[in-house]
Amino acid sequence: VQVVESGGGLAQAGGSLRLSCAVSGSIFRVDAMRWYRQAPGKQRELVAGITSGGIINYADSVKGRFTISRGNAKNTVDLQMNSLKPEDTAVYYCNAEDASGTPTRYYEGQGTQVTVSY
Repeated sequence: VQVVESGGGLAQAGGSLRLSCAVSGSIFRVDAMRWYRQAPGKQRELVAGITSGGIINYADSVKGRFTISRGNAKNTVDLQMNSLKPEDTAVYYCNAEDASGTPTRYYEGQGTQVTVSY
């Protein structure tokens, strides 16, 4: 199973970036996809998630600024990030959940760097 993130980069405060994630390979099904982030010296944080049933959740720190959505292709997800702040700077990881078996399996990409400058 491969999880590939794209779309990271450098943005100015107040700007926007769009991250995309694609899951491929021998995954039975994708029950949820989530974006996590980790900044240097900080704990890993769940940014946003979307389930196969369309349930969406966001971290309080990004509500109203970030939007998670399913991509047009199967097993893809996007994260639209608007009104970026320097504190959004982190490596963003896409995580896919397959709950078809026991235990639940999680697959994650290598991450994409997002840097927001003042």
